[in-house]
Formats: sequence, C-alpha cells, structure tokens
Amino acid sequence: MGTHEPLGRRTFVVGASTALLAGGAVSGAEAAVVDGPLPDFHPALKDALTFPLAWGRSPVRDFRTWRRAARATVEEHLLVERQDGTPYTPETGGRAQGEGYTRELVTVSLTRYERVRGALLTPHGKGPFPAVLLLHDHGARFDIGKEKLVRPWYDDTRLASAQAWADKYFSGRFVGDELARRGYVVLCLDALGWGDRGPLAYEQQQALAANFYNLGSSLAGLMAREDQRAAAFLAGLDRVDARRVAAVGFSMGAYRAWQTAALSDHIAAAASVCWMTGLKEMMVRGNNTLRGQSAYYMLHPGLARHLDIPDVASIAAPRPMLFLNGGLDTLFPAEGVRVAYDKLRAVWRSRHAEDRIRTKTWPELGHVFTHEMQDEVLNWLDDVL
Repeated sequence: MGTHEPLGRRTFVVGASTALLAGGAVSGAEAAVVDGPLPDFHPALKDALTFPLAWGRSPVRDFRTWRRAARATVEEHLLVERQDGTPYTPETGGRAQGEGYTRELVTVSLTRYERVRGALLTPHGKGPFPAVLLLHDHGARFDIGKEKLVRPWYDDTRLASAQAWADKYFSGRFVGDELARRGYVVLCLDALGWGDRGPLAYEQQQALAANFYNLGSSLAGLMAREDQRAAAFLAGLDRVDARRVAAVGFSMGAYRAWQTAALSDHIAAAASVCWMTGLKEMMVRGNNTLRGQSAYYMLHPGLARHLDIPDVASIAAPRPMLFLNGGLDTLFPAEGVRVAYDKLRAVWRSRHAEDRIRTKTWPELGHVFTHEMQDEVLNWLDDVL
C-alpha cells in the first residue's frame, strides 16, 4: 500500500462535491459550507430544480385547469389557510382633504389574527372609480410602510422619513397621491414589521420567520394572504368598480403585486417595478437573497420544487401585466430578468395575448421607481383599466 498525504479542508470540500455529483454518499464530516453561505453541493440542488408544474412543462394542457392546479400548489405552500370567512369590520378615521381627493385612515381585519391600518384615498366626484392596491417595498426601512407611497398627513415625524424615502426612490413623488389625483381609489396597508405594525429591526427578520415556521405558519405566507384579502376588500367597496382593480408595487411591493394577481381574481391588472427574475439566476454569489433576513418575506418553503418565480406570476395570464426593471439593478442580475421575461412572454403568447404583457428594461437605471417610470405605469393603467 502506498503512503497518503494528509487531506486539507479544501480537499474535503472539493471531494464532497465531486462525490455527491457522482452519486456517492457524503458523510457529515465531509460536508461543508461555502460562500453565500451555501452548502458546497448547492449546484446539484440547483440542477434538481426542473419546475415540473410550469406551463408548457406540466402534462396538463388545458390552461384553466393548469391555472387552478398551479394556484392550489402555491396556496398549499403558503402554510397560512385562506381567511375568506373573516369579517373585515372596517373602521375609518383621520380624514383630510387632498388635491382633488379625500384621505382617510382605515383599519380592517385581513386575517383573524390582527387588525391592520392603512391609507385609503378617494377621488372627488361620482364613482364607482377604478382602484389600485398599492403595495409598499422592503428597503430595510421599517419605521414607515404605507407612508412610503402615501403622504402621511397624520404624522409629521413619519412625513420627514417618508419624504426622504420618496426623494431617494420615487423622484420626490408620493405615488399613491398621484394615482388619486388621476382618478383612482388607492388602498395602501402596512405589512407586518412596518409602520404601525413595527418597526422591526433588520437583524430580527430571520428570527421572526423562524418563529413563524415553529408555529406551523409562514411570514411570507401571511403577507400573501393579507394582500389577497386586501384586494378583495378594495374590490368590494361601493366607491370602486370591481372590474377595474389593479395591483401596483416597487421592489418587494412589485413581488407582492404580481403574486396578488396570481392568487386573486379580484386583480384585473398588475404593474411590478424592480422585482422579477428566474430563481436559479438570482441565486448567485453576492446576491442579497443569499443573506436570508429580508428574503424570508418572499420565501415559500418547497415551492421551487414545483414552480419558478415567473411560473407563479404566469398564473395571472392572460390579464394585463407590466414589468419594469433597471438595467443597473444589482439585486436582479440581467440574466435572471431576461430568463423571467422570456418565460412570461411565452405564456401570454400561448394564450394569444402577447399584447397584454409589457416587459421593459431601463438600461441607465438601478433599483428605483423614477418619475418617468411612474408616468409609464400611470399611462398603462389608464389604457388597461
């Protein structure tokens, strides 16, 4: 027998990956964690994700049947049951006049667990009006939620924070107020951890998500169910034309917008700014999603065994959808955006509805929702609603 040189850590890591990819067993002593942090065998896990329930890959050939099955699969992975039977029991207050619209605070029961406060803007005039469910971003800024998009007339301290946020991401505009001036009823509510439901500290997010899992529930699932219920509440208001309700959001709010369109038939159209990608293409070295923390608001455990991110958004087809992103947005690599856009367009094309989906990249912009992008969304809403 020949002599053997001692094996260093690097040799163990490479050997473990090679053994797994070759189908061999890997002992606990050989397993390792690499940059990300990811298990060193993560390429094999990525390769195993084939998204077998995606439209075009699924054996189901009838689109309506596929849509029902895909939605049911997503809902199963939310880990939070439907809340359809919970009375909203709305209360309003804090009313004030804006420029051509009325502002009021509204508190509703989106689930049986907690009442949620939000801003409700109504144009002057005779309705029913088209409406927008406006969904706020993450941004690691928790002292404001709804205030990121609707000017807080009720709190000067939050107004200062909100104006700074609008200046940073929205060209100084409050998107909700602009929508109301354009004739839309606007509803914007705090997600758990923001505004009246916070403020959460950034480093607490992972523990919050873990505790939801310990309780047999899900942080991301709760947000999805709340947005689903908020869409139904908005569509049910007497002042709203239930056939003309859109979901609009930026960043995490964009994720929430297309997710709500996928899960709710109350949403007739959705505009999503700076949140769309293929999952595999997003999970690359240095990407924010690998850190955990904020990723838990958009993580449904096990769903990727069945559907890719754009596959979930495709459940909304063939309703009108608008996707915008910045070419310099480091959160969403260009290849991931391209893969997602190609998948989305293919689904709408299969429904002979390619004119109902619009995808656009602004090459000179990063992770922002500028005045020009807002105008594009506003004009698009006017066209489709």
